Amino acid sequence: MTRIQRILCPHDFSDFSQRALDHAAALAKWYDAEVVALHVQPALAGVEAMPVAVGPVPMPQASRNAIQEELGKLLVPLTRAGIRSDTEYAEGSPVEQILKVAAETACDLIVMGTHGRSGFERWVLGSVTEKVLRKSTVPVMTVSQKTLPKVAEGRPPFERILCGVDFSPSSLRAVEVALSIAQDGCAQLTLLHAMEGLPPFQLEAQGFDVKRYREVLEVDLQEQLKKVVPEGAKDWCRPSTVVVEGKSWQKLLEVAKDLRADLIVLGVHGRNPLDVMLFGSTTHHVIRGAEAPVWTVRG
Repeated sequence: MTRIQRILCPHDFSDFSQRALDHAAALAKWYDAEVVALHVQPALAGVEAMPVAVGPVPMPQASRNAIQEELGKLLVPLTRAGIRSDTEYAEGSPVEQILKVAAETACDLIVMGTHGRSGFERWVLGSVTEKVLRKSTVPVMTVSQKTLPKVAEGRPPFERILCGVDFSPSSLRAVEVALSIAQDGCAQLTLLHAMEGLPPFQLEAQGFDVKRYREVLEVDLQEQLKKVVPEGAKDWCRPSTVVVEGKSWQKLLEVAKDLRADLIVLGVHGRNPLDVMLFGSTTHHVIRGAEAPVWTVRG
């Protein structure tokens, strides 16, 4: 069973953040958890022209009070729905403060909206959400602009779950989490593996039986996927396995749409440069293109 007692939801008063808060509320209602809404205010820059460097200037107390008051108003619907909630306010780097508050509040999950930045800003600066994803040791659920709003109605928040599996330690950890979430609501769980880098059909001209190779590989991968599902899982969820050919992120998005999945679960690799590059090629694309929330876990 999934254990969620406290959910941290960073909020910058945008529509994206509000949509994330709606999903956090739905999860909190189901798991009887507390929602902590956090606003991080970037500190005002110091005066660079002065002979002695001046550090960041803190927000005036009146401005802080106004922000916290507005944050509290956002939680009124949660209180009316019987959901425990609290607010946190911080100043400084959004990424650093989100990770700090996540540790201080011992949260079990971070729920964040994605702002869908594009162009130069996206590639050079990146987004706060993606940086949190790469650095957080706590699972993160992202809610994109394509994700439908969620209402805290006391029913299982997820009924059709898709989990990407490449048999790495992080993806196997993702399977464990997906199985646990599926068990909580007797959900349909689909495990998907995408075959990438297969030999081209042009090799058939050289006598290589490409078709047979792909067929054998697919059967073998199906067997490996089935072994990942524990015996007895059908007693508390509805598991199935899918093996497809193509790029992982493209197939995850296609299958998620076909299944009308309401959650995608992925494992995130480590933090070295290669893993960041891999993050950019798979998780990055899925988060930006998914119509369902994406729950990421570290192996």
